[in-house]
Amino acid sequence: MKQITKYVLRHDTKRLFTYRQCLIGFKRKGFDRIFSYNLGEEAGVTAEQVRKDFSVFKIKGNKKAGYKIDDLLTAIEEVFKYQLNQHVIIVGMGNIGKALVQYKRFMLRKMIIVASFDIDPTKQSKRWGIPILPLEMLDDIIKRFHVKVAIIAVPEMSAQDIVNKLIDLGIKGFLNFAPVILKTPENIVVHNINLCDELESVIYYTQKVVE
Repeated sequence: MKQITKYVLRHDTKRLFTYRQCLIGFKRKGFDRIFSYNLGEEAGVTAEQVRKDFSVFKIKGNKKAGYKIDDLLTAIEEVFKYQLNQHVIIVGMGNIGKALVQYKRFMLRKMIIVASFDIDPTKQSKRWGIPILPLEMLDDIIKRFHVKVAIIAVPEMSAQDIVNKLIDLGIKGFLNFAPVILKTPENIVVHNINLCDELESVIYYTQKVVE
C-alpha cells in the first residue's frame, strides 16, 4: 500500500552539508585544522551539536587537538559516496528542468544528469547539454546507467503517475519540484521542494522580524 514516505531529509544531514561548505571556506583561508566550536560558530550551531552530528555519522576527531579539515572533508565524502559518479535523470523540461540541467555544480559533486524526458515532441528535438527523450525510453536509460534517483519537474496533475511508473522501473529516490505530496511505498525516498512555499516562508519570517 502506498503512503507518504517515511524517509525525509533529516536535519543532521542538512547540517552536514552546511559543515562541508564551512570547511571548504576555512580551507580556502589557509586553515588545516579546526575545533568543533569554530565550525559551530561558522555554521550557526553549538559545538555540542557539531560533535553530536559527527557522532551520528561516525566521524571522529580529537577533542583537544581538534579535527583535520582534509580528514573531515574526506569523511563527509565517504558518507555521501562522492568518490562514485551518481547517475540521475530529470523528467519534465519546463523552466525548472532547463535550469537544473545547466547547473554546473551537480557535476562538481559527481552527480551526473545522464538524460532528461518530456512528453512534448518539440522539446525532444532540442539539447541542453544532455539528450531530451520521450518517456518510452525511460526503461532503457534507467537500466543502461543504473539510475536510482530522479528529479521530478512536471505539472502537478501528472507527477504521481510519472512517479508510479518510475518506481516500477526501479527508481528509489525522488527530488520533487511538483507542488504535490507524492504517495510512495515506505522504502522510497522523497524530498519535496516547493519554491512558492519556500519563498512564502521567507516573506513570513521577514515580516515577523520587521514587526
